[in-house]
Amino acid sequence: MSDYDLLSLRLFALVVEARNIARAARDNNIAASAVSKRISEMEARTNVPLLQRLRDGVEPTPAGQALYRKVKDLQELLSRLDVELSEYASGTKGLIRIVANTSSVTQFLPEDLAEFVHMYPDVKIELREETSARNIEAVVNGSADIAIFSGHVSHGSLDTRIYRRDSLMVVVPVDHPLTAAAKVKLADMLEFDQVGLQEGSSIQAKVIAEALNIDRKVRFRVEVLSFDAIRRMVEAGLGIAVLPQGAVLPYLDSMAITAIELDEPWASRELLLGYRDMSTLPVVCRLLIEHLAPRL
Repeated sequence: MSDYDLLSLRLFALVVEARNIARAARDNNIAASAVSKRISEMEARTNVPLLQRLRDGVEPTPAGQALYRKVKDLQELLSRLDVELSEYASGTKGLIRIVANTSSVTQFLPEDLAEFVHMYPDVKIELREETSARNIEAVVNGSADIAIFSGHVSHGSLDTRIYRRDSLMVVVPVDHPLTAAAKVKLADMLEFDQVGLQEGSSIQAKVIAEALNIDRKVRFRVEVLSFDAIRRMVEAGLGIAVLPQGAVLPYLDSMAITAIELDEPWASRELLLGYRDMSTLPVVCRLLIEHLAPRL
């Protein structure tokens, strides 16, 4: 690429798109001879034909097609750079796409995002609540900028920071036999029917995996989509459940449920914030990452 200047590359892309040197020159107020000369110079320097001259225009050769794709990638990169640099000139603004698991949305994220929006009112945030595995996938495939997910889930090549830590608790009805216990082991709670979360939930997957490690199975009587539904099902006596501390303690006074410490090493967990290479993210995304999970 060192043999090509940006103007020559731009002119080459315009010719490929117009399929005609004269038309590309006319549409951009440039002499056709100047455009033809620049493309010929590129071909001469690399000794590779880039255009096939036809009676009624031109077509890119295979090498020309490859160069055209690279030029479009370069133009997109330069466009993104212009956008990011303009943020410094005109104030911080832009769009951030976040996917977060239910634990973070229920316990911490609303207040943290409210603080950020107060500091940067021109930033628009799109938040979607999904399971941890789907959140990781969304960042990998580019449909989201930032993901928040359970540390129990493999996150592949994503860069991560610790967002928050929480503890899992066992939730039971107020008249349940386990209410007399100060702590509960997994084996103890597996004696009873369970209320579980939707398929793909990191909490449910962890409970199932740990039960298999002790050669036990989990008996799910009910599976629902939200923490609120779990609390209501437990209150109704349909089973017991595992939930994050922050999704249980605020409801103990208003619901007929009790929370008991889950006495397992994996009950203390990390909620991770994941993203692709920080240097490729827009400024507003980097600011939010620093707000939610600052480097200490």
